[in-house]
Amino acid sequence: MTTASEDEIVRFDNVGLRYGTGKEVLSDVSFSLYPGRFYFLTGASGAGKTSLLKLLYLAQRPSRGAISMFGQDAITLPRDRLPGYRRRIGTVFQNFRLLQHLSAFDNVALPLRVAGVAEKDLRKPVGDMLEWVGLADRVDARPATLSGGEQQRVAIARAVIGRPDMLVADEPTGNVDPDMAVKLMRLFEALGRLGTAVVVATHDLHLLRKVPDSLIMRLDKGKLSDPTGALRYPPRKGLSA
Repeated sequence: MTTASEDEIVRFDNVGLRYGTGKEVLSDVSFSLYPGRFYFLTGASGAGKTSLLKLLYLAQRPSRGAISMFGQDAITLPRDRLPGYRRRIGTVFQNFRLLQHLSAFDNVALPLRVAGVAEKDLRKPVGDMLEWVGLADRVDARPATLSGGEQQRVAIARAVIGRPDMLVADEPTGNVDPDMAVKLMRLFEALGRLGTAVVVATHDLHLLRKVPDSLIMRLDKGKLSDPTGALRYPPRKGLSA
């Protein structure tokens, strides 16, 4: 295995994944993720995008290969240390996974409360975030009373409120209109400027043109396309390739 660069936050080396005794859904996947960079994950349905995302947000362990995350071996990480690592990762799920008994405000505030932020310091950042995603008038609404697009925006606000080291988003604009989709991309870009590595899985090829400095991670039948080597050895910002 090659030596990890000191500033990369994620490294996959020849990672393979299979479920049970079936064939591999991911094969020989190798790439690195760096702080402040924006990555689009694309590929046809069944290409392995969801499986790759599960590896990134530590919901799945690979069948083979090596994964380093935040400078540690993620495969042998003890289970009692997983929650701490997951708190460094903001995740937007396709099915939202909001807590149904909590309001929109309390769903978004949850990562800050888990991190120990005082209640008096919650209201402004959570209110500002809900206003940014167009839900200032829905702060007290429970998920069951929100539309699919509104639930998706709450899920996105919850994922980014704590300024995670990495954001992993699965089709985050699938239920919103084009104008809101662009606005959400601007939010993700702003998070990237603060140092977050952003990974967005999408079928919407129009989005790729909205973030010109992004790198494309294209999966095809479980294999990652990297013809230029930019995913494995990306040029550093501010330096020539």
